Amino acid sequence: MSQFAIGLVLLSAVLHALWNFIAKRAIGGTSFVWLFSVIEATLYLPVLFYFLFIAQVDIGLPVVIFMAGSGLLHLLYFVLLSKGYQVGDLSLVYPLARAIGPLISTFAAILLFQERPTLLAFIGGLLVCGGVFWLTGDPRKLRKHDALPGVTFAGLTGLSIAAYTLWDSYAVSQMAIAPLMFQSGYGISRVILLTPIALRDWPSVQRTWDHDKWKAASVAVLSSLAYVLILIALSFNPVSYVAPMRVISTLIGVALGASLLKEGDVTRRLVAAAVMVIGVFALSLG
Repeated sequence: MSQFAIGLVLLSAVLHALWNFIAKRAIGGTSFVWLFSVIEATLYLPVLFYFLFIAQVDIGLPVVIFMAGSGLLHLLYFVLLSKGYQVGDLSLVYPLARAIGPLISTFAAILLFQERPTLLAFIGGLLVCGGVFWLTGDPRKLRKHDALPGVTFAGLTGLSIAAYTLWDSYAVSQMAIAPLMFQSGYGISRVILLTPIALRDWPSVQRTWDHDKWKAASVAVLSSLAYVLILIALSFNPVSYVAPMRVISTLIGVALGASLLKEGDVTRRLVAAAVMVIGVFALSLG
């Protein structure tokens, strides 16, 4: 990866950890996801207007399909992540999801895009798996510590991360869709998909607005900016390099959860997150 691409991913990691920290402190749920999605889509309307009416970019059916598909996958990701934060610690759910997603997407990219794994890549995968095991502790004790719901939703969130990473990478690299246009398009499609659900539970939306409107606005800005940087990096770098590099945000997320939210097992979680970071860097180098 070039220094420019590494800089994009590292800056994205910081923004990503910050918005996850904010989301963890919000009420969460579908209403919160819909609210910050609406704010995000509104902010990006001028961008979509520019591409359609000033730059006059021809958006055909394949582009629309990829935008809508990305909106669905990201909606699934946000809903699963929000639910994970409702039932589990930030310093558990966040690093697990961020490790599982890049791990799956890296190996899937190796299979789908004909990349050849090396011994270093396999070692990196083992380090990530070992870090995940260390982070969660003895699996037999998960029920006793009420960690199983958080671990479950973290795993499902990781699967959704892998899915949208591969999907979006193809869109911006192989189909050459401009990252900003793609971000605005899939953001709007996410709102369209989620609006019927939000309307059926409008009192919940109103409560979320009253309690968390500024958190929703912060998440809208930080999450979209963080992912635009990733889309730019994916447009000229392989998934197997960008996806693992993103996991550097786990260290920031664990540190925020442990220090500011006073979540337990600080040393074990930080060491486990560090092992996962080393593993994904090995994957990227391999």
